[in-house]
Amino acid sequence: MLIRSNKIFFMLLCIFTLAGINHCLAQDDEEEGISTVLTAGNKNAIFGDHASYTFEVKNPTNNPQTGTVSYIITQHGKDIKTASQKVNLGKKSSGKYSFELPSLPTGFYKVNFMVNVSEYDDTTRRVFGIRPDEIRSKYQKPADFDAFWNKAKAELAAVKPNFKVTPMPKMNTDNRKVFLIEMRSLDNYLIKGWMTVPNNPNPNRKFSVLLGLPGYQVNLMPITGLDEDLAIITLNVRGQGNSRGQIDTRRDEFIFYRIEDRDKYVMRGVIMDCLRAIDFIYAQPNLKHDNILVSGGSMGGYLALATASLDKRVNLCSAQNPILCDVNNLDGEVTWPISDIKKYIRTQPGLTLDKVMSNLNYYDGKNFAENITCPAIMGIGLLDPYAPPYNEYATFNVIPGKKRMMVFKDLGHEISQSYKDLEGRWMRDHFALF
Repeated sequence: MLIRSNKIFFMLLCIFTLAGINHCLAQDDEEEGISTVLTAGNKNAIFGDHASYTFEVKNPTNNPQTGTVSYIITQHGKDIKTASQKVNLGKKSSGKYSFELPSLPTGFYKVNFMVNVSEYDDTTRRVFGIRPDEIRSKYQKPADFDAFWNKAKAELAAVKPNFKVTPMPKMNTDNRKVFLIEMRSLDNYLIKGWMTVPNNPNPNRKFSVLLGLPGYQVNLMPITGLDEDLAIITLNVRGQGNSRGQIDTRRDEFIFYRIEDRDKYVMRGVIMDCLRAIDFIYAQPNLKHDNILVSGGSMGGYLALATASLDKRVNLCSAQNPILCDVNNLDGEVTWPISDIKKYIRTQPGLTLDKVMSNLNYYDGKNFAENITCPAIMGIGLLDPYAPPYNEYATFNVIPGKKRMMVFKDLGHEISQSYKDLEGRWMRDHFALF
């Protein structure tokens, strides 16, 4: 059963994240030229006072190589430290060069390791962390943050959900049934998604629930697999997939849709859509109401944090590479979504970045994280260009409940199969699915 579950979680990994980010690396079976291997002194590139690396240069050629290997540390675009060592390699040989980097304050740093020898120049770019558990954002959440979201929840509660479940027999598999699900959310917006449940001859059988939340402009489809004890719901929030409806923006426009008004910003409705999905789960007699895991990557990871924060009916939260965390520290660190937001601001007379950031404080993943009380896991890539590790740790560190972080030092806006394996085991342990 564990292997089957991991297969499902791997499929979820592939679709919940920001479209187009995940990539595959291909390597030739045999390397004939000069190459390098960079090894961090810690498997996650997370260190105490100072970082350490070993930089290996391989010379399989018949020509001797001379030159240097060096590094440069930067933070926020400023050079911090640099050092170098001489290289003198004979033909068909290799050399290892150890670097003990200087002690640095708490935070994350970019480091470039460079090799410059007779017939080869290359740069390896990495990120390392110094005592990230100590990271705290200098920005506080708005004093009326909780009141703001309580008002939104009250407005959602006033909307009749009109849940509708439609069997889709042509989409069934040998072992799972597929259903189209529909419901009314905030502003009476019609949202849709999918539910798959295992075939089971026992009509009284109840299933634990995985609620999969979507990445940015990702169209979630039904997830079918071999699990015999898990119902899987994939939700398309307003403006995405089969829930586009009145909100039918181009890809780059969705993130700033009505961002000038904190009470009308698209994410207000999107987050309420996720809470309505919890309402849906509670309305289904064949689903276990105390075994609900919310999971997603990128925007889906952000929505998982927000949903677990605002709805205590969520039992487990899994967030991978969540965006929009510690939003005041995003400008200057990432391109998207700040670049698209700034473009929009320039088209709106009188609208300023300060005003937008003031509104976004009510949508900051960090501010949601403070209210998460269920067990949570988070996965991040240190090379992430959209969800920087400093921002992720500023969010993770304020989660008060039981939690675990998995760090992938060589990955960007993605996590590996090992995270999904952990997620599957973790869910099964908590839900007693053996």
